[in-house]
Amino acid sequence: MQARVVILISDKKNLKAIAVKKDKEGHYIVINGLVQQENITILNIDAPNTGPPKFIEQLLLDLRNEINRNTIIVGDFNTPLTALDRSSRQKVNKETMDLNYTLEQMDLTDIYRTFHPATAEHTFYSIAHGTFSKIDHMIGHKTSLNKFKKIEIISSTLSDHCGIKLEINSKRNPQNY
Repeated sequence: MQARVVILISDKKNLKAIAVKKDKEGHYIVINGLVQQENITILNIDAPNTGPPKFIEQLLLDLRNEINRNTIIVGDFNTPLTALDRSSRQKVNKETMDLNYTLEQMDLTDIYRTFHPATAEHTFYSIAHGTFSKIDHMIGHKTSLNKFKKIEIISSTLSDHCGIKLEINSKRNPQNY
């Protein structure tokens, strides 16, 4: 089965796309654009079920020249980034620690975890394992955290994944994406 990623932005946000880049397998899409004359880059990732931390780490390194303080990385990472992101509180493995190190080196951080450092809320339920985990993430540049007003997980009855809503303070007024 081929992965598919899509980015949905309200038509009220008036995103002017300047460039779009995606891979042929459908694991990521990057949109560079403007919202109210402010640069924004959105990278949406749908990591494969096998080896997701290594896949994401390599993708970030491959796209590092396109990732800047105006970048928001979103998507199904298929891996919890911290022990708090698992209902079992299982430790993160070496591959995930390596991914976290790469995020740190690129000055990127989990926006949800920054706003909710001790909250054990989850975005995915595995019927097969009977466990909850937060494998869907929003990652932003550390120097841009002041742009973010609020982030929350939105429950869904139509999917085994929950949505994540990020409210951004723009120069003019708050934006929801």
